[in-house]
Amino acid sequence: MTLAETANNKISGNPFLNLNYESALEALGNDYYDEVAAAEFPQHILRWRNNSILSRLGLNPEDVTDEHFITAFGKFEGRKPLLALRYHGYQFGEYNPFLGDGRGFLYGQVRGTDGELYDFGTKGSGKTPYSRGGDGMLTLKGGVREVLAAEALHHMGVRTSRCLSMIETGLSLWRGDEPSPTRSSVIVRMNRSHIRFGTFERLHYIRRPDLAKKLLDHAINQYYRYLVDEKEKYALFYTDLVKRTAELVGQWMAAGFCHAVLNTDNMSITGESFDYGPYAFIPSYQPHFTAAYFDYYGRYCYSHQPSICKWNLERLQESLKAIVEPSEMEAGLVTFDEHYHHEYRALMLKKLGFETINHPEALELFNLTIQFLQESKVEYHKFFSEMARTFSSKWRDDPSLIMVDSSIVPVSGSSQLFDDWCILYHKILNSFDIEQMNAIAQTLIRHNPKTVILRPVIESIWEPIVQEDNWQPFYELLARIQSGG
Repeated sequence: MTLAETANNKISGNPFLNLNYESALEALGNDYYDEVAAAEFPQHILRWRNNSILSRLGLNPEDVTDEHFITAFGKFEGRKPLLALRYHGYQFGEYNPFLGDGRGFLYGQVRGTDGELYDFGTKGSGKTPYSRGGDGMLTLKGGVREVLAAEALHHMGVRTSRCLSMIETGLSLWRGDEPSPTRSSVIVRMNRSHIRFGTFERLHYIRRPDLAKKLLDHAINQYYRYLVDEKEKYALFYTDLVKRTAELVGQWMAAGFCHAVLNTDNMSITGESFDYGPYAFIPSYQPHFTAAYFDYYGRYCYSHQPSICKWNLERLQESLKAIVEPSEMEAGLVTFDEHYHHEYRALMLKKLGFETINHPEALELFNLTIQFLQESKVEYHKFFSEMARTFSSKWRDDPSLIMVDSSIVPVSGSSQLFDDWCILYHKILNSFDIEQMNAIAQTLIRHNPKTVILRPVIESIWEPIVQEDNWQPFYELLARIQSGG
């Protein structure tokens, strides 16, 4: 940014333009990106502003107006350069060298009040050199879905990007998977990094290990700072990335979330979830539930997510082998299953009310819970929220009282599997003191939100937007999500 631009920004008084932007990625040079210009839109209506994350930027929501959001993230005044990042990726198992930011760019990087570096990345902000014939735009429904996904996952304890803003832009778009013409939007998402597995895959493809090493040093310096002085920092980076990714998948699985498009260009080097397209939360425990209509063979179905992410990490090894000893990466990848199972089981036990549990039959309870959910076809999320609603210390006295007030589980005696589950849950409850029952009740409430954005829920708030431009159901849904209701 020039001195004149900086001066103008200060005069404008726009808090977003006055943030202390860092050129961490830009400083690496233009081997990693192209400078682009944002599209000009005929209309700017702020539909969503995420006040809950402004404090992380050192901003008071009361000092930030809607017009500040629109000027910065709809009209894109006062911020240059804007960077479309270059990357490749394995898409549905096939390598694609014709990718890159096709409808968004890196708006800027800001140091949060926690000392961590965050990216502002746009989606739907216009054409770039990587649009591949597309219009570079995002439908309004796509923006609504991404806002909902990010907030829901965040409040379910998943490590995820979040949306800072969503602006309706006044364009009419034509899409094959939505009734068209449909409305348009641009969102800004805030996350740790937009560097993807595919960013390194591109550098391997163009045979530039020097650029890959430079980028890897950058990633370690910014996102794995505790490794900077380690002798084996590159191998440790990969091992830590394996752990972060495995934990992330465990979080998805416990949340009953199906990402739907786990191509390597949608995998972050910080082990963070982002880029929500045709995702879905499972209605019941269906291992082969597939969220994307175009995933014809179920490659990215719910139960395949752990193995696919492990496969993606294995592909990344090829791109890093000039920097990291392959045997060390293999040793790191071997730890994936252990990290995944530990995270998934721990989170599922929390959904059952146990923050920590050393009971010898904890694993049996986990397995029996999954077996019951799969065979009974009971609503996945409602089963746990009903546990939270109906929990009583009396469950400790008599297993037949467990969830007796809920209509979604089998009547006692009608399902041997459920009766066995109740007996085991009762047995484990009795390994805790009566004084600990309240803590278990609170854990059930904390880890099992009543509001889950299943597809019918999303459609129920989208219909008023389409028919009446009524956004109140959308805002009310987000308020319930953010409050844990």
